[in-house]
Amino acid sequence: MRGLGPFLKDAWRLAIPYFRSEERWSARGLLASIIALNLASVGLSVLFNFWRADFYNALQAKDWDTFVQLILIYHRTATGFTFGFTVLAFTHIGVAIYQIYLNQWLQIRWRRWLTAGFLEQWLADRAYYRISLTTDRAGIGTDNPDQRIAEDLRDFTEATLTLSLGLMRSVVSLFSFLTILWALSGAIELFGIRIPGYLFWVAVVYAAVGTVFTHLVGRPLAAIMFRQQRVEADFRYALVRLRENMEGIALYHGEAEENHTLLHRFTAVVGNWRAIMTRTKLLNMVVVGQGQASAIFPILMIAPGYFAGRVQLGQMLQTVGAFEQVLSSLSWVVNAYSSLAQWRAIVERLATFQRAIVAAREAATQGIAVDTSADNTLRLEHLTVALPNETALLQDTALTLLPGTATVIAGPSGSGKSTLFRAIAGIWPFGRGQVHQPSGRCLFLPQRPYIPLGSLRHIVCYPTPPGAHTHEEIGQALRDAGLPQLVDHLDADEPWAQRLSGGEQQRLALARALLAKPDWLFLDEATASLEPEAEAQLYRTLKERLPHTTIVSIAHQPSVAAFHDRHLVLERELGHVGRLVPLAVAGAAGS
Repeated sequence: MRGLGPFLKDAWRLAIPYFRSEERWSARGLLASIIALNLASVGLSVLFNFWRADFYNALQAKDWDTFVQLILIYHRTATGFTFGFTVLAFTHIGVAIYQIYLNQWLQIRWRRWLTAGFLEQWLADRAYYRISLTTDRAGIGTDNPDQRIAEDLRDFTEATLTLSLGLMRSVVSLFSFLTILWALSGAIELFGIRIPGYLFWVAVVYAAVGTVFTHLVGRPLAAIMFRQQRVEADFRYALVRLRENMEGIALYHGEAEENHTLLHRFTAVVGNWRAIMTRTKLLNMVVVGQGQASAIFPILMIAPGYFAGRVQLGQMLQTVGAFEQVLSSLSWVVNAYSSLAQWRAIVERLATFQRAIVAAREAATQGIAVDTSADNTLRLEHLTVALPNETALLQDTALTLLPGTATVIAGPSGSGKSTLFRAIAGIWPFGRGQVHQPSGRCLFLPQRPYIPLGSLRHIVCYPTPPGAHTHEEIGQALRDAGLPQLVDHLDADEPWAQRLSGGEQQRLALARALLAKPDWLFLDEATASLEPEAEAQLYRTLKERLPHTTIVSIAHQPSVAAFHDRHLVLERELGHVGRLVPLAVAGAAGS
């Protein structure tokens, strides 16, 4: 974990932008209202403290009239008046209700703004993609971004408001009750030294000793809680992976292995939780022990004066209440230590995640440079494509693809064809050189199509809005792609990623291409899950429906080459740099 100074700077950088954003006035207004209600709550505590003294004095004196007045509206005293319990209680109820309500309102508005900001930063410049390729996950905070956005931001807003308002309340309560305790506790002589307001000084020493012991015992808790969030997220991610790949697991009969993997990850959860339990047990020995002792300590200090008749019952209880408030304020760190440790872990996770996003976006300007060509050609200049471990797949490669010339790039598995595809698409960050993309509209279809959540209409039109195409256009695209059975289910919102086979998903992706009508269509094994006859039919459909689209394919099947005008092979031996070799094409297949 980082030092206290850098940590507080991280917390400030996460918290303050919202209150300077476009929502600053509503945010500041809500915060000011919450602070005002918080201060009102402290003021009511002071009024209750004076009410308690008058009320128990009335009980001790058996003064019925004063008793009734203190229960109802108010009671006049020699120096003024005391509000009755009814007034104070109903006011307290209203303050407490709206204090929580406005706090929750500010939390959700703040969380909404933070979530929108983190999502925008994470998705911008494809930072999410570069982060997913990073191997040093623990070092720069890139693990489980879903948890950091969904849960850590929620917990950050809640904990930040709770702790900051709690600290403010403690400071205000300290100064509010300090004078009361000082006046009520009187003076005491110790070793010949007269100490005024001695109960206040007792509370200070008591709280200071408790704070030191609490920090010594609980200091490792923040790092343990940081790890707990990590292992919890890893376990949940493994469960999500199982849900997303149920069919494959079932076909492999991999239930036993999955069970072993899940239990192994959960063992890390249990092990770290035991570390939290052990540390929390030691921390509670200090916190609970101090709390129990503080409940009786002020009574023991005042009891001799009460039994001697120098102090009335109400005065004694008022003094005890003031002592408890002062001690509670001074012991805020002790009482909130576990929450502070949890908050620190949350801030560390969000701060490291934010730094990872910034680093990824800055790195987007490095590596392979991508721009748009002026003549609608695809050109690779001095292109070197490497793996994240800096192993070069292609080096100093030059290539020009002309519009209207269909090209296929073949090669054995692992040679780097898909990585070259990603480099041409402008998303692969590792390497150098330049990629000049065509100036026309480009569409890139990967081997594994992305099936978003939502209706089938939304899935087919992705990433354009469903309203961009008519019902007839979408239906025709599905029929052309060989999916006529789906036309009547366009508005069905089902788990299509599980409902559709691999081949059907690839057909659906090609239906997207038929709808989009791009100038350039790049296919990375986009028909690999189809039988050769169906693959050939789809290529004929693409050429017929998209006569002005230039197709660039990456494929294994030799039959695919027949639908292209140019044939390149990526040759690469294990441990060596690959190269693109042109082959002659006998003739393009007609429709």
